[in-house]
Amino acid sequence: MRRFLLLYATQRGQAKAIAEEICEKAGAHGFSADLHCISESDKYDLKTETAPLVVVVSTTGDGDPPDTARKFVKEIQDKTLPADFFAHLRYGLLGLGDSEYTYFCNGGKMIDARLQELGAQRFYDTGHADDCVGLELVVEPWIDGLWAALTKHFMSSRGKEEMNGALTMASKAFWRTDPVKPELLHIESQVELLRLDDSGRKNSGVLEHNAVNGGHSTALIADYESSLTHSVPPLSQASLNIPALPPEYLQVCLQESLGQEESQASVTSVDQVFQVPISEAVQLTTNDAIKTTLLVELDISKTDFSYQPGDAFNVICPNSDSEVQNLLQRLQLADRREHCVLLKIKTDTKKKGASLPQHIRERCSLQFILTWCLEIRAIPKKISISPRTTNSFHLPDDPSVPIIMVGPGTGVAPFIGFLQHREKLQEQHPDGDFGAMWLFFGCRHKDRDYLFREELRRFHKLGILTHLKVSFSRDAPVGDQEAPAKYVQDSIQLHSKQVARVLLQENGYIYVCGDAKNMAKDVNDTLVEIICKEAGVEKLEAMKTLATLKEEKRYLQDIWS
Repeated sequence: MRRFLLLYATQRGQAKAIAEEICEKAGAHGFSADLHCISESDKYDLKTETAPLVVVVSTTGDGDPPDTARKFVKEIQDKTLPADFFAHLRYGLLGLGDSEYTYFCNGGKMIDARLQELGAQRFYDTGHADDCVGLELVVEPWIDGLWAALTKHFMSSRGKEEMNGALTMASKAFWRTDPVKPELLHIESQVELLRLDDSGRKNSGVLEHNAVNGGHSTALIADYESSLTHSVPPLSQASLNIPALPPEYLQVCLQESLGQEESQASVTSVDQVFQVPISEAVQLTTNDAIKTTLLVELDISKTDFSYQPGDAFNVICPNSDSEVQNLLQRLQLADRREHCVLLKIKTDTKKKGASLPQHIRERCSLQFILTWCLEIRAIPKKISISPRTTNSFHLPDDPSVPIIMVGPGTGVAPFIGFLQHREKLQEQHPDGDFGAMWLFFGCRHKDRDYLFREELRRFHKLGILTHLKVSFSRDAPVGDQEAPAKYVQDSIQLHSKQVARVLLQENGYIYVCGDAKNMAKDVNDTLVEIICKEAGVEKLEAMKTLATLKEEKRYLQDIWS
């Protein structure tokens, strides 16, 4: 078994759980992970370490390394260390962070940069996982690619004779036969029939043979590293995405349907579904923004779709049936398209928080999953939409009532509809009595992801938007300027008297749209503080006041996590 040193620096246990997952998977790929917390310096010695190093590092506070890594960081930051102190070291690093905070993944970046300064070299690209959008979006592919990177490292440093260990998904050069049980089939073996490879290498042909009984298949792959980014013809000549293998902690089986009737016409239970064309798609952010935001315009002129400003709708976007059949044929599962897909958590998994994917129904068919639950086509030209029921995220009936809108990032979207609606009302009733409209908007950078900037400025100039308060969490103050508010909750706090007056004296409404995990909670806490301060009440009483506003539908949220 080829050994590597695996260190983790954790604050709340996430980095440790991920390191343990890497350790758990290592054996199946022919490696042995020597796992330690980075604080356990008596159990490893980087000065003499010859095996490759893998590090998983979280970030705490406002960009600080976790407490378990502070001693390590202090030691490697010693200015007397020579520039070649770690010249012998080869490493790969995975950083964990949250892009809602200023110094994203700074714990990992700090260690990564210092290792480089001391002569260490990466054998694998550094990964930065974002808890704001889901750590797994980076963590899982990073772990999947680690085995090929380790394999390449050992090949280059010690020769190919050390590659005669356990065969892995990342490198196979042999004929194999997969017995298939029709009544209970592990889908992993069939996904492997895709035989993904690096199409840029020479002699990357694949020979496939189907057995007479249709239940066995064999494939030959040349001696090269496999990749999930390329496939051989015919798939390499088609613009289809390839479904990846499920996470290691999930057991996925196919089971012959026992005659149960299952309605799988759609993923929704609504009566009204409208098929509408996409008339326009515009990128609102610059190319160097951390997250890309698109404005997608749908043409509903030929439908009876009824809506109010603030309404939301479901997007129903099944994959093309012909393309689903293409994949089923390629996977040699066409005769099992109606088999039930059984998902369960492996009993021996060490992954903390392992759970079944919520978007996949219980006992649904393989064809249903390929049609509704996996992305195999990037950009549709036409989609289906349906109204989202029980939505109360609407403007007050009385336009003279003042409103406060809080919508950082894409949370500003419904408020553009509010402002457009108010503009039309004021055009139709120029002498009408209209209440103040406040908008607290926030983004990372003024020049990269200030969504609808020109539209908001126009509404403000016309007086439709009475107060526009914008905060930029990543922009530093210019010159001697006072540091501006970083987040929407900070900006709300700066205008606490006006906010309290709107909500407590003028019977106004407040709308919050966007991230539920951090922003909505922080805004709620800020409102509690404002009511405590401005109304002179205890925290419990302030919380009761907010609860009353919610009951009266004057404190409305449209949030997601």
